[in-house]
Amino acid sequence: MAWREKTHEDTYSDDEVAARLADELPHWYLENGWIRRKYKTSGWKSTMMVVTTVGHLSEAAFHHPDMAVSYAFVIVKLMNHAAKGITNKDFELARKIEEVIAWQPGTEGGALEGTPNDPRFKYLKYDK
Repeated sequence: MAWREKTHEDTYSDDEVAARLADELPHWYLENGWIRRKYKTSGWKSTMMVVTTVGHLSEAAFHHPDMAVSYAFVIVKLMNHAAKGITNKDFELARKIEEVIAWQPGTEGGALEGTPNDPRFKYLKYDK
């Protein structure tokens, strides 16, 4: 069954998960039955901003990740507990989290310039 044909409760094999992550979410990886992403931050205040954002998106989606929180990073872990595996819910929430957390307005050329290139104002260490 192709991934587009799966319902929100159908689980993916490890090979299917790896293929979708490579195609859609290259900064995410599969480990011990979870899809994961580590966001590096510039310190505690930034870490809390990431945690709060992920919390808001997860609650709005009513699909909740596990998180490991430290001074300068947050690890987000997704797996559908009810289905006992990775489902479309996990990929969709991961994509929304990635879209919001990794957003860099200064790269879009609009009125929103993004944070200055100054360590006092940077909060997320963006992937290149």
